[in-house]
Amino acid sequence: MDLYFSPLACSMATRVALYEAGAEANYLEVDPPTKKVLNDGSDFRTVNPIGLVPTLRTDEGVVLTENAAILQYVADRFPQSGLGAAAGIDRTRLHQWLCFIGTELHKGLFIPVLDRKAPQEVKAYVLEKNLSRLDYLDNYLKGRDYLLDHFSVADAYLVTVINWTMATPPIELAKWPNVRAYYERLRTRPSIAKAIAEEFELYKVEQARKKAAA
Repeated sequence: MDLYFSPLACSMATRVALYEAGAEANYLEVDPPTKKVLNDGSDFRTVNPIGLVPTLRTDEGVVLTENAAILQYVADRFPQSGLGAAAGIDRTRLHQWLCFIGTELHKGLFIPVLDRKAPQEVKAYVLEKNLSRLDYLDNYLKGRDYLLDHFSVADAYLVTVINWTMATPPIELAKWPNVRAYYERLRTRPSIAKAIAEEFELYKVEQARKKAAA
């Protein structure tokens, strides 16, 4: 299968899941500004017209988009990994957390704060309105190791999003000690540590490339 990704973007969650499952995949880096696939120079929009990562092409040639859907596919494709949840209320809760991370944290909180073109008053409004999501998460994680009763694709997504706090100074994890402890504990997990290290190196190359092109 082929995973189209950009370094340290939300697509890193799928990399973590694939590493956790011990799955083989081709990792195809997409340059965000140009939408070019760096491996071969092709136009990523011929694969995903919206031009967003992650995008996954399965072994059968089916193209999947949207983080929550891709993560659930990986969990179902590799059931021995334990990344998913059994049918019924457990699977519903997994879907609940994937939706919460994607809407309340990823899009609702972090993307506006990370957007360099967003006016400061917009960022201030977003922080005032949506930091309560981290309050909720901090309370939930008290006394818990994972979002479910085991490591799942939801944890892979959450760690990926929390990792963005290194680029969002207004969101200081010290204010949410349970979230910070969760993040610090999980980032040492082999699949996560490997993914962060590899993508951070690619991110540095990406930044150098942008600097040279400026």
